[in-house]
Amino acid sequence: MTTDTGTDVFEDHRPVLMGVAYRMLGRVADAEDVVQEAWLRWSGADRAEVREPRGYLVRITTRLAIDRLRQVKARNEAYVGPWLPEPYVTDFGDTVPDTAERAVLADSVSLAVLVVLESLSPLERAVFVLREAFGYPYADIAAMLERGEPAVRQLAGRARRHVEERRPRYEVDPGRRRELTERFLAAAGEGDLKGLMALLAPDVRLVGDSGGKSRAPLRVLESADKVGRFLVGVAQKGVADLSFRFMEINGGLAVVILSAGKPDSVFQVDVFEGRIQAVYIMRNPDKLLSLAEV
Repeated sequence: MTTDTGTDVFEDHRPVLMGVAYRMLGRVADAEDVVQEAWLRWSGADRAEVREPRGYLVRITTRLAIDRLRQVKARNEAYVGPWLPEPYVTDFGDTVPDTAERAVLADSVSLAVLVVLESLSPLERAVFVLREAFGYPYADIAAMLERGEPAVRQLAGRARRHVEERRPRYEVDPGRRRELTERFLAAAGEGDLKGLMALLAPDVRLVGDSGGKSRAPLRVLESADKVGRFLVGVAQKGVADLSFRFMEINGGLAVVILSAGKPDSVFQVDVFEGRIQAVYIMRNPDKLLSLAEV
């Protein structure tokens, strides 16, 4: 196998490797570092002995991500305020033509699910990602993690129960989500408390991630009244040279707020039964760097 062929093989699988690494870590920069390290391992391997490149590369990436996850968990303990995953631009396009498969991939990278995954152990998270998002058989996952298949099945069951118990309910209908997002954006931008209250579920939650580096609530806000009044207050303060654009982020529609052309924040909502159940606001400038390049 020539170097060029080896590079082509790796690049063909890079989107899958990035998908695994990001779902494991919730951070674009860390995921990119893991994928780069996987490339170094691949380039130095005896590829003539590799019978199935995709499985080999996913195994390397998963193990590297587990090691990285154990390192960053300590870092998260000192994080200021609520934590959200770094915004990840997703555009499955023609690469995932099947609607059911697309829905699974979008759900597995959603903010709601990734927040829950943070509470899993690294091994539980690896098994959940490989099984639920990418559909790997238990036997293959066991080989990747060098664990017995019964142990992997036990990890998978425990992780699945944990996620199902804690994941918020939301609809994935893109048309409905866009409609409510546009109405939410208009009401919030106008400081229309009555209009916002009509859109928000009574027990809506607002999660703001600033890392202590910009203005955002340091605690999760709960109830339509608290969330609505906070958003009206934000609108009254305003953003200098404001503009915005819609993007697909973490498998769903999001609004990127720009100040003087640079990302200032990202808003995304979860919708269920015609009401907004959750509002996510990402304002940590370190987590918005990748959006400036899109």
